[in-house]
Amino acid sequence: MGMLGCLHPSPSRLGGRNQPSCGGAKSAGTLLLMACLWGTAAESPGGLLRLVGGPSRCAGRVEVLHNGTWGTVCDDGWGSPEGQVVCRQLGCGTLLSVAPGTRYGEGTGQIWLDEVNCTGEERDLSECRARPWGEHNCQHVEDASVECSDSSITALGTLQLLNGPNRCAGRVEVLHNHMWGTVCDDGWDLVDAAVVCRQLGCGTPLSATSGAHFGRGHDPIWLDEVNCTGTEDTLFDCQASAWGNNNCFHGEDAGVICSASEMSVATKLRLANGSTHCEGRVEVTHNGTWAALCDEGWGLAEARVVCRQLGCGRALSAPGGFHFGQGPGQMWPDSVSCVGTETALSACKAKPRGNGTCHHGREARVVCAGNSEGDQVRLVNYGSRCAGRVEVFHNKKWGTVCDDNWDLLDAEVVCRQLDCGRALSAPGGGQFGRGDGIIWMDETNCTGMESTLSACRARPWGINNCYHGEDAGVVCSDSIIPEPAHLQLANGSHRCAGRVEVLHQEEWGAVCDHGWDKQDAEVVCRQLGCGTALPALEGADFGTGPRRIWLDNMNCQGTEPALTKCRASPWGESSCSHGKHASVVCSGSAVSTFAPVRLVDGPGRCAGRVEVFHNEKWGTVCDDSWDFMDAKVVCRQLDCGTVVMAPRRAHFGQGQGPIWLDDVRCMGTEAALSECRAKGWGVHGCEHGEDAGVVCSGSGISDLGSLRLVNGSDLCSGKVEVFHDQRWGGICTDGWDLAEAHVVCRQLGCGAAHSAAGSAWFGTGDGLIWVDAVECTGTEGALFECKVKFWGAESCKSRGHAGVSCSASADLDPGSSEALRLVSGPHRCAGRVEVFHNQQWGTICDDSWDLNDAAVVCRQLGCGTAMSAPGLSGFGQGSGPIWLDGVSCLGTEATLAECPVKPWGHHTCNHVEDASVVCSGSGIASIPRLRLVGGLSECAGRVEVFYNNKWGTVCDDSWDLRDAAVVCRQLGCGVALSAPSSARFGWGAGPIWLDDVSCTGEETDFSKCQAKMWGIHNCHHGEDAGVVCAGNSSSADLQLVDGPHRCAGRVEVLHAGQWGTVCDDGWDLNDAAVVCRQLGCGRAEAAPGRARFGRGMGRIWLDDVACAGSEDALAQCRAHPWGQSNCNHGEDASVVCSDAGATNTSTVRLVDGPHRCAGRVEVFHNQQWGTVCDNGWDLSDAAVVCWQLGCGVAVAAPAGASFGRGLDPIWLDRVACVGGEKALVQCRARPWGINSCTHEEDAGVVCSDLARAEVAEVRLAEGPNRCAGRVEVLHAGQWGTVCDDSWDLNDAAVVCRQLGCGRAEAAHGRAYFGQGTGHIWLDDMSCTGSEDNLAQCQAHPWGQSNCHHGEDAGVVCSDANVTKEVQVRLANGPNRCAGRVEVLHEQRWGTICDDSWDLKDAKVVCQQLGCGTAVSVPDQAHFGHGLDPIWLDDVECTGMETTFSQCSLSSWGLHNCNHNEDAGVVCSGTDPLQVRVQDGPGPCAGRVEVLYNATWHGVCGSRWSLLEAGVVCRQLGCGPAQSAPVGAQLRQGDGHALLEGLSCRGTESLLLECQQRETGLGPCTQGSAAGVVCTKPKGATTSCSVLIALLVLVMLLSGVLLWLNLKRRCMAAAQAGARQHPGDQNTSATSFRPVGAIYLPTKPESPEDADTEMTQLMKEDAAP
Repeated sequence: MGMLGCLHPSPSRLGGRNQPSCGGAKSAGTLLLMACLWGTAAESPGGLLRLVGGPSRCAGRVEVLHNGTWGTVCDDGWGSPEGQVVCRQLGCGTLLSVAPGTRYGEGTGQIWLDEVNCTGEERDLSECRARPWGEHNCQHVEDASVECSDSSITALGTLQLLNGPNRCAGRVEVLHNHMWGTVCDDGWDLVDAAVVCRQLGCGTPLSATSGAHFGRGHDPIWLDEVNCTGTEDTLFDCQASAWGNNNCFHGEDAGVICSASEMSVATKLRLANGSTHCEGRVEVTHNGTWAALCDEGWGLAEARVVCRQLGCGRALSAPGGFHFGQGPGQMWPDSVSCVGTETALSACKAKPRGNGTCHHGREARVVCAGNSEGDQVRLVNYGSRCAGRVEVFHNKKWGTVCDDNWDLLDAEVVCRQLDCGRALSAPGGGQFGRGDGIIWMDETNCTGMESTLSACRARPWGINNCYHGEDAGVVCSDSIIPEPAHLQLANGSHRCAGRVEVLHQEEWGAVCDHGWDKQDAEVVCRQLGCGTALPALEGADFGTGPRRIWLDNMNCQGTEPALTKCRASPWGESSCSHGKHASVVCSGSAVSTFAPVRLVDGPGRCAGRVEVFHNEKWGTVCDDSWDFMDAKVVCRQLDCGTVVMAPRRAHFGQGQGPIWLDDVRCMGTEAALSECRAKGWGVHGCEHGEDAGVVCSGSGISDLGSLRLVNGSDLCSGKVEVFHDQRWGGICTDGWDLAEAHVVCRQLGCGAAHSAAGSAWFGTGDGLIWVDAVECTGTEGALFECKVKFWGAESCKSRGHAGVSCSASADLDPGSSEALRLVSGPHRCAGRVEVFHNQQWGTICDDSWDLNDAAVVCRQLGCGTAMSAPGLSGFGQGSGPIWLDGVSCLGTEATLAECPVKPWGHHTCNHVEDASVVCSGSGIASIPRLRLVGGLSECAGRVEVFYNNKWGTVCDDSWDLRDAAVVCRQLGCGVALSAPSSARFGWGAGPIWLDDVSCTGEETDFSKCQAKMWGIHNCHHGEDAGVVCAGNSSSADLQLVDGPHRCAGRVEVLHAGQWGTVCDDGWDLNDAAVVCRQLGCGRAEAAPGRARFGRGMGRIWLDDVACAGSEDALAQCRAHPWGQSNCNHGEDASVVCSDAGATNTSTVRLVDGPHRCAGRVEVFHNQQWGTVCDNGWDLSDAAVVCWQLGCGVAVAAPAGASFGRGLDPIWLDRVACVGGEKALVQCRARPWGINSCTHEEDAGVVCSDLARAEVAEVRLAEGPNRCAGRVEVLHAGQWGTVCDDSWDLNDAAVVCRQLGCGRAEAAHGRAYFGQGTGHIWLDDMSCTGSEDNLAQCQAHPWGQSNCHHGEDAGVVCSDANVTKEVQVRLANGPNRCAGRVEVLHEQRWGTICDDSWDLKDAKVVCQQLGCGTAVSVPDQAHFGHGLDPIWLDDVECTGMETTFSQCSLSSWGLHNCNHNEDAGVVCSGTDPLQVRVQDGPGPCAGRVEVLYNATWHGVCGSRWSLLEAGVVCRQLGCGPAQSAPVGAQLRQGDGHALLEGLSCRGTESLLLECQQRETGLGPCTQGSAAGVVCTKPKGATTSCSVLIALLVLVMLLSGVLLWLNLKRRCMAAAQAGARQHPGDQNTSATSFRPVGAIYLPTKPESPEDADTEMTQLMKEDAAP
């Protein structure tokens, strides 16, 4: 950046210095030249500066005159000091405001100045610093403006309404700190609007608009949370947030419509006089009362908008006549015209009625389909009504659906409800963006046949354990149907470049280029998915275009979603001449600049793993934040249609080579993936197991949704065919088996697969095979979720056609076991009797039902003998048909089909009379009265009891191990391990039958325990009691495979007779600890995921395992139901335990203590827990227990049943450990079960529990500073949150003390500082307030909570309001005021990334350091690479801050940069090193002088080169350096000290940026002064150049006689001088010898060289 230079040069510089004494023609030429130059510049100070486009000469867009042309000033760095100088120079009083962002319109032509930097004290703008003339990185949308006090603006005061039809309606803007800014619409209402209207003298408020109704502002957002009482005189008297303190963006700008604006406003809408609120006469509020709408122009399009706004479904009709009666007396003054797609009637066009009066009987009317509460559903955030995030309407609010259990069946119901075809995918994980507000539904479980989503089974409304990162989505088949285009770019070489054409009334028309600008072009490019708008190509010709011109005077803000949303003249009204059509060139047309992309390892080029080509290599994309918007761009770039799926987790296999992109964040409008935001190329923290994938509609995979079975006996058996390319074709039998058949049967709703048949069964048809290979796991919801190879690849080896036979294909043999089942019982041999008939299950009526009938059922099912035959729906009421009644068996029949019975379906019963059976094979003696549900086995779960024909839960009030022991005993599940409370196994449904249960522990039946009366309680289902019994979980159900030994490897569990793996979602050390304990392998050392020990085979049994770490078997932990997962074998979990050689014959635990590391010692033997006798029990024995449990060292070995008496066998006695054993069973002891003890002698242990004793690191996140925010603690190497249950000031006090942040001022709950992610580590905190560390407080064990992240606790400490200044320094520069920017954080200096780093940021740094103002902001590590952390990125300062800490700073340490992007700053400092050239022929050539220590000094030429000269020329705005001449030798003793040691690299823009470490004044031993000759003379205009040439010509033609005279005089003078100074003939008459093509150096003349003398005189005379 250099000085602006003289915008009006002084005469003293124009004639040069050291003129020869011989005058004459030369003097005359000089005077003429001076007159020329001065005439172009010597105007009044304001003559070179003006304000245009405003109401007066003292307000408007800033323009300056340069080179005879007016140009604008860019608003980069434009602020109050610059505005003060402009007002002073123009004589317009003081500064009122500065206004960046084209407040007074965009200029045209040149942008002369950028990064102007004034102190505010200058007399005119020419004295301020700026970049060289014409150098900028701006567009006219950034033209700076100024408003001065002498303008008419002052009459408006400090409040105005902009962008409306007149001064009484528009966007609210207020003046503060010399800048206009907007008001955020948070809390904005009619009371606030009333104050605005009163202050402006505009009457009363009609509307308080929000959402930038009058367009988005471009200035600061000054006010937020405005809260007026309505009585204030001005808006500034109302309560509001501090100036500039807001959490808004300009899409939330508030507006006001006052009565004096004469605008008609409809604020509310209703349908009156109908039978429901979804039909009736259309009425809106007007002037405080209801008014009817006239039916002029009223039709179904308007009716659709009304129904949509009221949430009443689709519009059925817009009836005329006297439907719904006459309206109120008042009619709304305007008629309404809607497109039909608007979200509210206020978005439609309104205009005065054509015929003036609208009589009664002409009111508009609407009939909507209506929607019952909870039945409304929508898909949002994707641009299609048939794809997006699922939202349901309940309790007058829209909310999201959690993706737990979300699958294709649920999606099918949504698609049916919306009339959007069939479901193609059911993405979860917030792939359509995260919603906000409430999560209404969780664990949705549809059969796929429901008519509405609300009819599906799910948890109660609003009850969930989810966050919005789990929002469910749906893609329906109708979303991939291309919508008709309404906008196109015609006659270009690419679809993203050409003439703009719009479709209206089924005709294409052009858009006039009146007012067409970049903002309009941006809307077009975004709407077409073509990226961003590029500058228009000069000379581009896109043809003449159509005769019809549809749109004119377009005025877009640049943020609209479609061109039709912009302001414009009415359709078809245009004064545009033919050929003046708007055109656009989008970035999407520059295909060669995009990184190529491809989809590989999928079923075709339009589906597969995403790979991009960069740096001559193909690489993958990490799936972090990968969603449908990213996939949308990929499908568009490949011309593959729309998105069907955006799978993560290497769905199409793991790639190889580099991972090029991570954290991709596309808007969805980009033309190519490389246009999207992402981390730098190759910057990631991923593995190939996270490779992202895409399935586009162009792959044809959606055709697999159209299946049929042909040539079979019914609809559910036959050859499988798919519909593709308008033809049905088969599937190859290569690899076809039951897994694939299961998926086909499931997709067709035909039950389970009985067989996977080939063409031998169902024939081959016409032989066409569309699909060559399918590979399913058997759990998919549809065939297109499997791996598929198609279409017509003709690689089918067998040439066989696949077929299936499903279970619902025909009635089963009534005598088979498959036609009969017992349901809703605790075992397959006890429950409600159901039989299969006519492809449907149904119940049996209990009329005459007895043990004889039950005996036949038990025999047919192979369940032993009948124990009981309960009626009256003993196992709950069934649904569907009641198939049998009057069953009368003898009891000897083999099957139920042999018994006498009424005909199928003939009965006189209801489901209250459903028959049941309890067989001996169930292990239950009678009707089950007790069960455990929600766990992974029948011996762990939520306690439920059966009473009054209903299952209900038990409240956890006073619930303990004694109660749990009775439950376990009654269920035959061994001993009780724990008695969890707070709905540990999920919330139950139905009644809460028991409360305050109090068992002694000795009861044999749970019903014998004391409790309140049935159904009497004060609880809710969040207090449901649970039980974990030892059951039959043993090490035999669990194994670690493919590892180095049995205690390390891939985790596999045995279920349903089959081994399967565990998914690594949520897998951590707590889960691993349980595995190691169950296997007797010591403590857990690692819990690796990503198939560390290789990929397993077969089923993935468990997912989302969540152990507390204290369980004794994996089956006791929480997890998804068996077999339900969203994983592949690349995510198989593994475990490494500490003890490779431990036996698995025993495990140990401590119970009834304060935590898992203290309590009564119990060991597991012979499938049962038992105690240890205290005979000989000491610290050596206790040490082994602590070691085995990973609980530190032994603190005590208490005897005498210190932790209560056990209830189970006493397994060990006389234990004698030496202290070095790895497990208690390795110690010497009496044989198992041999003892002479009682439970009064049960041994105990207290361990140090180092995990609890260590200090838990804590932090406060997402707050304004380190002393306020969401509480997070570090445990097991991961940060997690704290639940707000019982969170109070005592707990907060410990946090503040631990952080050194003073006292606690607030203890917030309900995620006051935002919802965290990951683990919720602590719950039910109970601190006394005196602890030094949060880990010292009482709480649930780590990771055990019943909370979600909406309950995250927060803290505000007293030091939160103490702003600690950020220390800053400039390193590795020439002095302390220039260098690499470094900030101090956490006692370490680190750098700042140069992303968005600009002069405003630098200005604050310079000011804080006392280094003057900012001169430049060199980037790309100009001052070298830092070696420390990169602390900050995307810093945003306004330039008005006094310290750096007041700027908007991103989170410390979060960035996407490397040290190549370290930011730098050059401040003016106390010695700004201003530069000038002297004694030369012009302002761009001469001896270099630098202002150093307030004195001008020359520069020593000892190290002078073109590098330094280039910087000087650049600083002077004189172009590149042509030469770096060395000036005259200085005589000794002449007293001139020169600046030595200056060294530049040549890339600097200022001398200040050059290295100055050795810079100082010195004698310059070589005695030469440095000079420059720049290639670009500065300041001479074309007219002056012409005049100079004419002057030279005149002198040549008419100066012969004058020349002879001058020659004689000057020669005489030269000879006289030579005689006086014979030794100085080589010394110049001036102190500088310029070298260059324009000017020649003077030299002693010989008498003979008259021509040379004349030439030299002419050249000197021509010099400026």
